[in-house]
Amino acid sequence: MKPVPAPLPDPETIDVEAVFRSWKSGEIEMVVVLGPTASGKTRYAVELCRTFNALAGEKVAEIISADSRQVYRGMDIGTGKDLDEYGDIPYHLIDIADAGERYDLYSYQADFEKVFAELSAKGQLPVVCGGTGLYIQAVTSAYKLSSVPPNPELRAELEQEDIEELREALLERREADRETLLSKRRLIRALEIAFYEEDHPVERTEYRAKKAYFIGTLVTVEERNARIDRRLRERLEGGLVEEVKGLLDSGVRPEELINYGLEYKFVTQHVLGVIDYDTMFTLLSTAIHQFAKRQMTFFRGMESKGTLIHWTIPPGR
Repeated sequence: MKPVPAPLPDPETIDVEAVFRSWKSGEIEMVVVLGPTASGKTRYAVELCRTFNALAGEKVAEIISADSRQVYRGMDIGTGKDLDEYGDIPYHLIDIADAGERYDLYSYQADFEKVFAELSAKGQLPVVCGGTGLYIQAVTSAYKLSSVPPNPELRAELEQEDIEELREALLERREADRETLLSKRRLIRALEIAFYEEDHPVERTEYRAKKAYFIGTLVTVEERNARIDRRLRERLEGGLVEEVKGLLDSGVRPEELINYGLEYKFVTQHVLGVIDYDTMFTLLSTAIHQFAKRQMTFFRGMESKGTLIHWTIPPGR
């Protein structure tokens, strides 16, 4: 018996003029448009910027991307950059790192703060748009992040340990929140930092939380999955396999591409002859469906911790 999907939040009609007035009065500093993949958030954010510009009588709104993979140059089709959707609306934090380069949450937070400060100094309205919930939460809630570099050997060693052993090892050294204690990936990163800090001074970020108005783009699970499959076919027909071949030919190692997950993981396996085309499509479609579900779970988790998200159905969707 298939599990029943969690009920969607009740949609609202966003009073864009009221949001704009809140920004003008200083009640909020930015608008955040978030949502799962294929929910129409980029198009909605662009139209929102155009409405803000019309209300201001001048160009005041600019988009700051919150997508952990769109930062990479050359990874265009697989990350769904859809740059033509932006039109005359300026955007930031897209195409700022080379594929294969290390770019993480610490880097994103620093780059975001620089862009945010520049826009604020010019009197511009930042509209953050993306589906990487951790990036959004880090910059709005001002996570204190460590500059500790990754240690692949230690990670491989810790990966062999049972999650209970990892918890005990971490709690011997420091306190940890519930999310970290329930996630093996987070436990490994926390231990990586803890071990590093035993022998090295570590710089931590010190940013302030931001006053934001959060808008979530809603779509039913059935429609979302249909859009995902339709878009996947379009991207494969539009050159995704060739994009991956080009990245490999440029010197990006297969294991690096696979680590980017989703499209790059399965298409790389197909290019290398590990799986055939039909298997690639099936595995990739399923993985993106599951990813979208995890995104919604993360956003609903933000709500449970006190973030007010105004969910809406984008016009024309």
